[in-house]
Amino acid sequence: MPSSAAKQLVDQLDAAGMPVAGLTQPELSVGIVLCSHFPMLSLAGLTDALRHAADIGDQSRPLRCHWTVVGRMGQRVRTSSGLEVSVQQGWTDPRQFDYVVVIGGLLQYLDEIESDCISYLQQAAEADVCLVGLCTGSFVLARCGLMQGYLACVHAFHEDDWRRLFPTLPFVTHADYLVDGNRITCAGGVSVIELATALIERHCGHDRAAKVVHQMTVSKRGNHSFVDRRKALGYLTVTNATVRRAVMLMEQHMGDPLDMPTIARLVGAGVRQLERAFRSETELSPAEFYRVTRLRYARWLLTSSHLALSEIAYECGFADVAHFTRQFQRQFGITPGKLKKALNSLGGGPDSAAANSTED
Repeated sequence: MPSSAAKQLVDQLDAAGMPVAGLTQPELSVGIVLCSHFPMLSLAGLTDALRHAADIGDQSRPLRCHWTVVGRMGQRVRTSSGLEVSVQQGWTDPRQFDYVVVIGGLLQYLDEIESDCISYLQQAAEADVCLVGLCTGSFVLARCGLMQGYLACVHAFHEDDWRRLFPTLPFVTHADYLVDGNRITCAGGVSVIELATALIERHCGHDRAAKVVHQMTVSKRGNHSFVDRRKALGYLTVTNATVRRAVMLMEQHMGDPLDMPTIARLVGAGVRQLERAFRSETELSPAEFYRVTRLRYARWLLTSSHLALSEIAYECGFADVAHFTRQFQRQFGITPGKLKKALNSLGGGPDSAAANSTED
């Protein structure tokens, strides 16, 4: 049973987010397409997050969020564990959904995707509905020809499979999920909950997302998530798809910076081609853009966290505090230590003893 303090917290979150006066339709609507032998964890993580966000307490009414399994009526889809899940709604207009989520199954069944499923996903793409691939759902989207020009997030276990099946399509591993325009791909597992929480925050607000984290007892990770980085850096609008994919790779690899030849290879470009594209879009070289991005992220961490300077330097990919300090001062005209102290003295930053004990 939850403690009284925990229940009080959930009640406060619900009071902040419920009821919604004049709410006539859900703020977040998700259609779910299941592929043969899909992992139950992906479906459970997604739908449980949605139900916690949708209603007060544990009533689970689909008020602020709506979700349904789409497919051929009467069909029962087999999970990888042998259980079966029934389709709830036929192949109706995908435009009724904010997201159409496809949960992929065991790769040995990839070529057995039904034609009506392929047609439905293609119809959703043509209607500019955001497509989400969970677990091997990224493989399904690629097999349907819907990942051309997009960067995919693939589980490291399936890295060789992706290279074998889709040698021309770029991808990343060791990430929870990746947003590239109206394609979202997620490696699967518990990362599904983090993605679901991010979508809930986008559509329903911070209080709903906070309730999901509390109710599902999602542990706070030691490092900052991709969502945190997007909040820190804002959203760069570029027309060049190569630059866009390169920027996302840079943001995924703050603490372990990639070299330019590696980035160029992953986005399917030559180093010189990448250089020209970046200068045209940003007036900076790729290396300069990468350095400034890491420093901007460091500045955000300084103003929003209690991390020591050494921890911030490490998380932003600098070898030591001295090098980080020099680069930071060159970019912003002040050392990180002095900025931290100034913010704390003005009450505009977290009170970090670690920062005050570090050099200026």
